[in-house]
Amino acid sequence: MIMYDYKKDMGERIRTRRKRLSMTQEYVAEKLGISVKHFSEVERGLTGLSVENLIKLSDCLGLSLDYMIKGDSEHETSAGVLSVPESIPKDKRELLSKLIEIGIQLSI
Repeated sequence: MIMYDYKKDMGERIRTRRKRLSMTQEYVAEKLGISVKHFSEVERGLTGLSVENLIKLSDCLGLSLDYMIKGDSEHETSAGVLSVPESIPKDKRELLSKLIEIGIQLSI
């Protein structure tokens, strides 16, 4: 049985999305509470992340865990950097969330 090493492909998907969002490795590493060196190794496919940090990264990059880890058809979310602040009134927040979702779909 041949084992597939998912880390290299996952790292490439993470790097691509991070760059698309114009985020630095330093910014994302800080959000995850890890070193820039560790995050760089994740992007190069040399190491993985804990489940907790995978979830944080999913929120930060607005990508589904399924896509990030397995590469199954891309599922972007409006979570993380694209989330709507709770301070906005609920009716306007729902409208803004829909606009963000449309914007994500158009940028694919």
